[in-house]
Amino acid sequence: MTYKRKKYHRGDTHLKKGWRTKRKTKDLDEIDEDLKDKNITNLLNQEVDLDKPGAGQYYCVHCARYFINDTALQDHITTKVHKRRLKALELEPYSIEESERAAGKGNYIAPQKRKIETITRDNFNMDLESEFSSKSKVAKVDA
Repeated sequence: MTYKRKKYHRGDTHLKKGWRTKRKTKDLDEIDEDLKDKNITNLLNQEVDLDKPGAGQYYCVHCARYFINDTALQDHITTKVHKRRLKALELEPYSIEESERAAGKGNYIAPQKRKIETITRDNFNMDLESEFSSKSKVAKVDA
């Protein structure tokens, strides 16, 4: 009985996963762009799309993933994967200005750490409502 010879070197098999692009997710700089107010509003309040899991209504902005229902999203928020992503997003993304400073054009400034908290549709909408109510209170006081 003959065996098929494996064509992988012993140390290269773990690298193969990193080269695949089948399940490629967004990079940290793309997610940082999504965390801006205009983009986050669009992502959290998407139109119903039946091709996406959960019709596109349950989206984790930090991990760029759709979930089938709210329970799955809430379970995801408590996982290590989500917490690791929040930790990775604490550093400001690498920019062109930073690369120029590192190359000698200007003084180098180390990237700052930020406080990143989980943003869901519910707490984001509450923030918007409180912001609008405080603006309307100010308008009533001015009048």
